[in-house]
Amino acid sequence: MNKAKEAGDNVLPILMYHNIAQAPAGLRVYRSLYVSPGKFARQMWLLQQLGYMGLSMSAALPYLRGQRQGRVAVITLDDGYVDNLDAALPVLQKFGFSATSYIVSGCIGRFNEWDAQRLGIRKPLMSVAELRRWNAAGMDIGAHTRTHPRLTRCNDATLQNEIHGCKMDLEDRLGSAVTQFCYPYGDVDDRVAAVAREAGYEAATTTRRGRAVVGADLWRLPRVQIARHHILPQVAARVLTRYEDRRI
Repeated sequence: MNKAKEAGDNVLPILMYHNIAQAPAGLRVYRSLYVSPGKFARQMWLLQQLGYMGLSMSAALPYLRGQRQGRVAVITLDDGYVDNLDAALPVLQKFGFSATSYIVSGCIGRFNEWDAQRLGIRKPLMSVAELRRWNAAGMDIGAHTRTHPRLTRCNDATLQNEIHGCKMDLEDRLGSAVTQFCYPYGDVDDRVAAVAREAGYEAATTTRRGRAVVGADLWRLPRVQIARHHILPQVAARVLTRYEDRRI
């Protein structure tokens, strides 16, 4: 095995998305969190052309632990918007990829209550039936707390409720194990990470920039944000090179 391939096998970009949709006209904040369905399709095509298999967090764990080797890119989508099901799922299926959608359990079937007022827009979130469709299609469901708070600001009781409670909510409604977690806003410290681990999650992602490395702390995994304005060469640079790693 040559050094380039060996290096590629030891580094796993965990891509971070939110909305797979056109940004609404007049939206002034967080426009970068929207990636159009067309761009998303071209980005998945790019991953395939670069020799990557797109995997959910659960499917990627053996690679992150060093138990398997291969060129893997992990695909994550935060918050559980309906557009993940409507727009992202058909693309993922076309390429034979899987992905993880992180769900705010207290808002299932409703909208983005944590930032709707600031954005001036209510973005629909998947219902239980839609989550089951996502899951049945071979996609992964992860936990994203009950109400999407900044966890480092929570007292111990609230922290337990948000992290443990979300897992219980999702498992009860879906009837399957939920083993992945994502910190809202990437807000994590030692206390928060310890609760996520104690709750039984096998891994947890942050918003810290960088590509994950085999053998890294599974409860503080960095990610590579793919934003609305990124063109394919920029996506390739973030996946293939140390561009993001220098920003850890």
